[in-house]
Amino acid sequence: MISAVTPAIAYQGEPGSNSHIACTEVFPAWDAIPCASFEDAFAEVTTGRAQRAMIPIDNSIAGRVADIHALLPETRLRIVGEHFLRIRFDLLAVPGTTLEQVREVHSHIHALGQCRAFIRQHGLVPVIAGDTAGSAREVAEWNDPAKASLAPPLAAPMYGLDVLATEVEDDPTNTTRFVLLADDQSLSSREHLSPNVITSFVFQVRNVPASLYKALGGFATNGVNMIRLESYMVGGQFAATKFMVDVEGHPEDAPLMRAFDELGFFATDVRILGVYAAHPFRSRGAQDPVR
Repeated sequence: MISAVTPAIAYQGEPGSNSHIACTEVFPAWDAIPCASFEDAFAEVTTGRAQRAMIPIDNSIAGRVADIHALLPETRLRIVGEHFLRIRFDLLAVPGTTLEQVREVHSHIHALGQCRAFIRQHGLVPVIAGDTAGSAREVAEWNDPAKASLAPPLAAPMYGLDVLATEVEDDPTNTTRFVLLADDQSLSSREHLSPNVITSFVFQVRNVPASLYKALGGFATNGVNMIRLESYMVGGQFAATKFMVDVEGHPEDAPLMRAFDELGFFATDVRILGVYAAHPFRSRGAQDPVR
């Protein structure tokens, strides 16, 4: 009898991180594989060890996640879905610690920046760590009541720490958007997706006057809603610019089909990164936090 193999999803970060939480929310029965880098997470999928990768792409407060805009166009993986995660940080310390004993708080630089009010209120010294969940692991290893961690809720039971304060982030709407990647070269057809579809793609324009205006004009004239536009330089040069774009609609839809036809006259290296169902969070809006 051949036993079924549990599917797996890869993520960048340590166990207990926000990326780990996103994996458990979307695929609670799957194995989650922690990776040291985004490239390692991609490799887990391309080699077949994992069926998906959960990758953060932007945050409502911190903006674009570094390096992703450059890595996504270079991988053969496709975006097959998205997930929005409400970001929460708890103050964690070794068992028996009181808040009055804590002097230092350790976490990723973005987490420290997103919890400034709490840190200032309690007179704590912020110390930068490489990872939120990693800081929780280190606090457990140090076993020093003077040192605490700002980490996601999952990190507390994972590293045997006490929760001294919950949801200490400054902004309750703090949300990260993740994309799900798969080693699938085909694009989902319109009939296999919900009515609300996102198409992600990249293209390049020459550094000449009005090149971007002309490249994007077809989306405006065809009534295609553009919901994300990110730019970055190509190869460290200043002679060409590449853009990563999210639009509403499917390439099989007539308006988007016409827009892509017009894009082809003014842009080069057009590549569709993925076609996938829009997450329900988009219709609820940021004022309805993701639970």
